[in-house]
Order: sequence, then C-alpha cells, then structure tokens
Amino acid sequence: MTDTTANAAPLSGNVLFYGKPEPLSIEAHSALGVNPVEQPYAFVANTNIVPLTVTEFAPAALTYPVIFVGDARQPVAVMGLRPGENLFVSEAGAFKAEAYIPAYVRRYPFVFANDEVQQRLILCIDRDAPFITEGGATPLFVEGQPSPYVQQAMEFCNNFEQERLRTEAFIKLLTDLDLFETREAVFTPRNPDGTTAAPQKIAEYFAVSEEKLKALPADKLVELRDNGALGQIYAHLVSLLGWDRLIAIAFQKAAAGQATAGNA
Repeated sequence: MTDTTANAAPLSGNVLFYGKPEPLSIEAHSALGVNPVEQPYAFVANTNIVPLTVTEFAPAALTYPVIFVGDARQPVAVMGLRPGENLFVSEAGAFKAEAYIPAYVRRYPFVFANDEVQQRLILCIDRDAPFITEGGATPLFVEGQPSPYVQQAMEFCNNFEQERLRTEAFIKLLTDLDLFETREAVFTPRNPDGTTAAPQKIAEYFAVSEEKLKALPADKLVELRDNGALGQIYAHLVSLLGWDRLIAIAFQKAAAGQATAGNA
C-alpha cells in the first residue's frame, strides 16, 4: 500500500543522494513545483557506486562493473575507483552519452519510506533538491490532488519497489546456493622505465564464483535458467571485464587534468 500523506512516523536512516526527505503532502508542499534542469544529475557526481536492481544488470554491464557489496550483498554499478569520484558524470550533472543511468538515480527526488506503524509505503520528496522550489514550472499538486508529474513519479517508485523486492529474492537465492566469493580488482602499473611495478588493489567486493556455479547440480542450473537468474548472473560476470575500461578512463581523466594544469 502506498500513500502521499504526511501522517507517518519520522524518517530515520540515511538514503544515498537524499539530504532532506519529507513525506509528500498537500499541507506542506502545495506551493512547490519542479523547474526544468538541463543537466539534472549533478547529485551523482560525488559518488563512485550506485545501487542497481537485478533487471538492470544487462544494460548496466555495457558501461560499468556490476558487483555486490556489504553484508547484504547489495548490487551496485561501479562508476569510479575512489570514493567521491564519478568517471561518468560531470560536475555540471551530465552523464556520458553512452552510460546507462540506473533507476535508483532516475527516481530522484522521490523515494518511498516505510511506515511500519500503518504498514504502508509513504511517497517522500527530497526538499534539498535544488530544482524543487516554490512556484516551480511543473506543480506537485493541482486543485488539491497530486499532479500528473507526481502520479508518474509514484508509478515509477512503485515499479522500483517491485524490482527492489525481486532483487532481494535474487540475492537470497544466490546466498542460499553459496555462490558468492570475495574478489579483488587489481591494477598493475608500470615504472617510468617500462618495467612492471607492484600490483595495487583497487577494490575488494563480492562476485558470483564461476567454479561454484559450474559445480551446481544440473537441476539447480535448470532452475536458475528457467527463472531468469542465470542470465543475470552471466551479465554480472561479463561486466567484471569492465574494470580495465574503468582504469583506462581514470588515467585519461588524470592525464587531461595534468595537461590542463600545465597549460594554466
């Protein structure tokens, strides 16, 4: 069940990108609207990982390594090699033309919060979003009702919630089958004289073990194939080839920065 009323328990916890999420209500937000933003993704420029849902693995794999992190094995797209760095989003807020934009990003500034007392989801909006202002071009409410813009956002958030639950089920399935292993992303630089330098660890993360996958009984592999999980697993595994591309982009950006500094 979902709602747009403000009669919910106070929000708790932190949600990536959301500085001040508030339950959306006509009492608090009737005068607000959304102004057009030419490059609306500046809020993503300072993070190097973004959560994904399982159905996004294939399109995301064309651009980013798709890995699993934390105790919950949260799937994420890796967009940079260091915290605070995003190699695919400019400071002005533009994604590279070829980059996939995760649904987690596209739903902003809206998000659902759980009202555990009344067992429902409350649609919230980030009041820190700079394009949400009083008298904005696209209103949040029209004649006391959520505007078409808000209705569309609610539908998107509903779909996202379904995909989030599907992702949780996918992670549970992989965990129950003991398919995860710890991996490292390693870069081997070269010395100025061309010799190989000591390897450097870039990241440690969870990934599906190809050996464990191959060792599954035939009936389990058939089950993974039939429920669509096997295709998502292979999309994840193929995406890991993207670490080299990510490293190359980082070096290109660093070289461009040095060249700019040298010409200053």
